[in-house]
Amino acid sequence: MLRVSPRQRPRLVEIIRNLAERIAEARTNGWLGEVQGLQVSLTKAKDKLVALDRTLERSRGQGGPTELGMPVITRSR
Repeated sequence: MLRVSPRQRPRLVEIIRNLAERIAEARTNGWLGEVQGLQVSLTKAKDKLVALDRTLERSRGQGGPTELGMPVITRSR
């Protein structure tokens, strides 16, 4: 599976929009086989976008140090 660079997110959104337009055109012209093929591509492109957004969300949460909750050792009385 190829991973999409976060910088390419706008391009992926454009591809999804274009596929939706092509599906509408194919439906208008009665190209049912074309509609089916384009829908497969659209589904996969949307899956890629969801995966990319999930990856971006995870990476935002990892920006700082991780709190391990280590106890502080104090002098005994």
